[in-house]
Amino acid sequence: QMRLEMSGGGLAQAGGSLTLSCAASGRDFSTYDMGWFRQAPGKEREFVAAINRIGGGTHYGDSVKDRFTISRDNARNTLYLQMNSLKTEDTAVYYCAPIVSGDYDPRSYNYWGQGTQVTVSS
Repeated sequence: QMRLEMSGGGLAQAGGSLTLSCAASGRDFSTYDMGWFRQAPGKEREFVAAINRIGGGTHYGDSVKDRFTISRDNARNTLYLQMNSLKTEDTAVYYCAPIVSGDYDPRSYNYWGQGTQVTVSS
């Protein structure tokens, strides 16, 4: 099983930026499409962004489109999420995970790792 370690979360002001990282080990990272998900307090986990295994195709949730950018460095086994123009509603725990068969529904997955907390203040 792929082990994933997320980092880069923290406190940011609305309008600011943060970059999240997801370091993978244990499996061949470059053979997996990867995604970011998030879960806000009292809400269900939701899809944020996905990128294909070679980094040539991306897909975003409507709430983050044009503000967030997903990328990957297969040589470093690392996935990134650049978050710009942050809003208070982006406050959540963020998780990375392999995407299987283009399925962006978080209910399809049951391994999430520890996540990284992002808090956006007004």
